[in-house]
Amino acid sequence: MAVTQISDVVVPSEFTSYIVQNTMEKSALVESGVVARNSAIADQLQAGAESFTVPFWNDLGDEEADLVNDDPNDESTPLKLGGAKQLVRKAFLHKSWSAMNLASELSGDDALSRIQDRAAAYWTRQTQRRLIASLNGILADNIANFSGDMVEDITGETGSAASFSASAVIDAAGTLGDLMNGLSAIAVHSDIYKVILKNDDIEYVPDSRGGSLATYRGMALIVDDLLPEDSGDYTSVLFSAGAVGFAVTEPRIAAGTQIEDKPSAGNGGGQQILHSRVNLGIHPAGFSWLEGSVAAESASLAELALAANWNRVVERKAVPLAFLKSKV
Repeated sequence: MAVTQISDVVVPSEFTSYIVQNTMEKSALVESGVVARNSAIADQLQAGAESFTVPFWNDLGDEEADLVNDDPNDESTPLKLGGAKQLVRKAFLHKSWSAMNLASELSGDDALSRIQDRAAAYWTRQTQRRLIASLNGILADNIANFSGDMVEDITGETGSAASFSASAVIDAAGTLGDLMNGLSAIAVHSDIYKVILKNDDIEYVPDSRGGSLATYRGMALIVDDLLPEDSGDYTSVLFSAGAVGFAVTEPRIAAGTQIEDKPSAGNGGGQQILHSRVNLGIHPAGFSWLEGSVAAESASLAELALAANWNRVVERKAVPLAFLKSKV
């Protein structure tokens, strides 16, 4: 019986292109508009260094306008336009799979598509996990250093007043003030998702792939159990469109896809290992990476979730995010 081997079906350049394209498109975060593909991040991922700076201009202030008069000696005082910068951290990532285990599963029809879909789905999930970890870090920083001005916390209430509800979501959105109507997505733990299901509060709208996208009160609904849960206290996250800049590219030097042959493995039966590599940049708007606690060349999921690695560099209303802490 012939067995399909990875080297029989994988064209490395095509495989890498497929992985990058699908990771950029087939994600609930991308579909919801939360994550916006950013060409500047993509360009920097192909450059040297482990991080890069994105400068930006602050908005004009709300000072009262000058009252014009006819006194030639009464000169107006111009204000200045302030600026700031955000430090964006790169991630250099790799995963490999052994053909000894994959070969039997992938034998037969359309083996290449099966390999590609498995790897692309893996990188899509990893991207979402790294975003959720970053949001956990931003939340921790906000509570520690900004008095939780992006958070609506009702976990201290009693009875139903502490439970997830439409009213609580509105209060969380209200931390954005008059920009609250710009929210386009909400991410919840699966336990909160079950509450929404039982309340029959989900509506479905067509997505770009011909399927449907679950929505809650007009916001795209994302379910991920990496969202914080602590002794029955759950954190949900509300987003505006483009709240996160994102790009994924193949490495600049190493091959994005590489097949390693080990003929001595399996007592001479042979083994093939498919190596997949990506450079990833994912960064919530309005924050700067601090490099406060990172042990390796790229930040781990645990390090992304540390308050010490994040700092908000804009006013609260300029951050298109809000958090709700509730019971189920």
